[in-house]
Amino acid sequence: MSLDAAIVGPGNIGTDLMYKILDRGENIDLQRMVGIFPVEESDGLQAAVDEGVDVGTEGIDSIKAHADEFDLVFEATSAGIHEQHAPVYEDLGLFAVDLTPAAIGPYTVPVVNADDVVAEGHENVNMVTCGGQATIPIVHAVDRVSSVEYAEMTSHIASKSAGPGTRQNIDKFTQTTAAGLEEVGGAEDGKAIITLNPAEPPIMMRNTVYTMVDGSTDVDEVRDSVDEVASDVQSDVPGYEITLEPEVKAQDDVAFDLGDSIILTTMIEVEGEGQHLPPYAGNLDIMTSAALGTAERVAEQSIEADVAGGVSDD
Repeated sequence: MSLDAAIVGPGNIGTDLMYKILDRGENIDLQRMVGIFPVEESDGLQAAVDEGVDVGTEGIDSIKAHADEFDLVFEATSAGIHEQHAPVYEDLGLFAVDLTPAAIGPYTVPVVNADDVVAEGHENVNMVTCGGQATIPIVHAVDRVSSVEYAEMTSHIASKSAGPGTRQNIDKFTQTTAAGLEEVGGAEDGKAIITLNPAEPPIMMRNTVYTMVDGSTDVDEVRDSVDEVASDVQSDVPGYEITLEPEVKAQDDVAFDLGDSIILTTMIEVEGEGQHLPPYAGNLDIMTSAALGTAERVAEQSIEADVAGGVSDD
């Protein structure tokens, strides 16, 4: 048994997600890719046609017309558009996996809270942001060893990997990511910063995470926790790598009095799989991987519920 899905938004993210589903989707069957332009004017829709996936060119109306064919919809448009679409998906009874920063549904990071979010019965889940997917697992890993008083992340991505949607949603990105550091990562207070780097050749996605914890924290225990979580992330995102394990930031490098606390610095690099996007676009790759990972968890819980209820595959 599997879940039938549609992707709304045939841009870079939606197209990369399509290839990931077709390549390694275990319990997700992609039925349709939906956009608003004719196929000949959309590289994403043309790619779907080439892969034998049905397409729609009338946006949300293409979903309404075929709603009985889907269990789940991936939203790969923009925050503003998802705000308009979300009530439609709810009325149609479709589970929505939102890859925009709209944050209508609960923030969801597969290795941290996806199973709990789905079990709670939510029908619209939000993938936070690329920076959130990269750094929230680290904050969570630290927080389960020693309560995180403050978490700050900086995310550096190649300018070439930031399309119009990303650029239009920079403010929303920082707000949503900061909230995710708190609500999912467990930090008492969170802050997010993103920079677009125009360097040539383009840089890989690089992230730095600062976590303020009690000075008595066992740093080796934190490192073990971070390594464990990073390994979990790598099951969905093979190019996810810890480039600096948690290190104590020197007191004289801090512009304020830490009191009895210390700051741990962790660095991460994300390389994309290169299925549709170039490897340097790890910021986009981690979003599509997280979306597929979350959808697989939705499918697994659905299968388990059917088995428990005595439903066969016939």
